[in-house]
Formats: sequence, structure tokens, C-alpha cells
Amino acid sequence: MNRRTRLALVLALGGLLSGCASAPADPRASPAAAEEPFWQDEFDDAAGTRPAGESWNTETGNRDAEGWGNNELQYYTDDAANSALDGAGHLLISAKPAPEGSELPCWTQDFCPWTSARLTTEGKVSLTRGRAEIRAKTPTGTGLLPAIWMLGNNGVEWPGQGEIDICEVVGSEPRTVYGTAHGPSYYNENGIGASTTLPADASRAFHTYAVDKQRRRITWSVDGKPYFTLTPSKLPDPDDWVFEQDMHLLLNVAVGGDWPGPPDDSTPSPATMTVDYVRFYGEGSGT
Repeated sequence: MNRRTRLALVLALGGLLSGCASAPADPRASPAAAEEPFWQDEFDDAAGTRPAGESWNTETGNRDAEGWGNNELQYYTDDAANSALDGAGHLLISAKPAPEGSELPCWTQDFCPWTSARLTTEGKVSLTRGRAEIRAKTPTGTGLLPAIWMLGNNGVEWPGQGEIDICEVVGSEPRTVYGTAHGPSYYNENGIGASTTLPADASRAFHTYAVDKQRRRITWSVDGKPYFTLTPSKLPDPDDWVFEQDMHLLLNVAVGGDWPGPPDDSTPSPATMTVDYVRFYGEGSGT
């Protein structure tokens, strides 16, 4: 979810490839349900517990990261106020106004007016081939951009690193889920993907967001219903397919920036992504 304003990509592809995603009777059900994940986190520890260190990193800051490539307004912290378990089997990632007097350095202005959290599995858990499945409820509201996404482990500078956005919900479009891929010749507004429409605001119910990452094929789905498949033939240059590699997961709630635009007085606080579970099926590395 770095360096992008992507409304153009959905206008180009979303209209052709999008569809309605309705939750099945059992929202936990998925095509992978009969398989055993090689790694999972069910977030079952006590309330206030930080995400398990053997699986998760917590990235911090804003100014040194150049506003996270999107001129964003949140300062990511490792504080339990921004990322912790709730004691009921969920991980909470919360964006909220920065405490008065905190003076957290920001890229676009002197100090960041918001705090939030950005968790990654880089160097700890990766998916080589198979299915990444995340059941979550995402916040909505003006200026919010919650994201569930993946980056490549190839050590190449972005966008050659490769990025798969499993789920992004622009807060002002509360029923729309964006799925996008970025690579060497298709990034920022030229990222390739599609969107699908939820039956209600994304903040009102859990949905299962997933990608199936196979050889030279990636398929996005919501609640077990596929809505877009990417193959090398859909790229500007088929040789720019960069997804035959290990990729790690990221979870975050961004505020402001070029996409989705600034928050306002109507923006909810806290704005919380509630994650029920994260599961990787297939091949990869995990704790």
C-alpha cells in the first residue's frame, strides 16, 4: 500500500472484472477449510497482549519512511493502544488521534496528528505458493485506508519487489474491496487489479479476504467467491511477472495521504481493524 493513488486502475479493469461478493451462510467457510494451514495465528492470548513476536514485526515511524510513500498522516507505533489482542480471539489494529503534546515527526507536516499500527511477518513467515486467508472486519470512514497485503522477499527495491494487495477498503467507499498487483511496469495508478462489492459496509461484518497464489496465476476472492485472476498475459510485459517467490504479509490502517485523501470531523476514532485469524495454506515458511 505504498506510493499510490489507484482510482484509475479500477475504472480501467474493475468495471469488467468486478462482481458482488455475498457472505456465505457460514462466514468462516472457505475452499481451504479441509486443508491444514502450515501457519496460522488465531490471536487467542489474553487481552492487551501484543501480537506474537515469533511471527510479527511492528514497524514504526512516518517521517523517515517518507509518509509511507503516500504522504500519510499516521505515525505507526509499537504501543498496545494501537495493536493488541482483545482477549476474545481477535487482533485489534487501531488508528486514533495522537495524544496531545506527543510531537511525532511527520513527512508532510511537523507532527503526525494520528497514530496507528503496521504489522508484518517479514523474515518470520512467508507464502511461496498456496493460499493466504484473513478473516477481518475493516474500519470505514473519510480518510481511512485499512489494508491486508503482501510484499516479495526478493530484496529488490519496490516496485520490482512485487506487491499483492489482498484487500484495501477506501473509507469513503465502505462497500468496495480493491485487490491489486504491483510490479516493475505496473505500479501506483497503473497497478493491475479489480474490485468487488460487499453486501454492506465493510466495518459491519467479518469477511474472509484471500488470494490463491499459484504458478503464474493469482486469484483474489472474498468469502470464497473469486472476483479477479491475474496471469502474465495481462501484464504490460509478461516478463515482468515477479510473484514466483516467497512473500510476507502486512496488516495496517493508514490515515490520509494521496489515496484516500484527508480525514475530517466525521472520521471515526478509534478506527479499528479487527482480525479474527490469519492462515497460510500450501508451501512456505512459518513458525
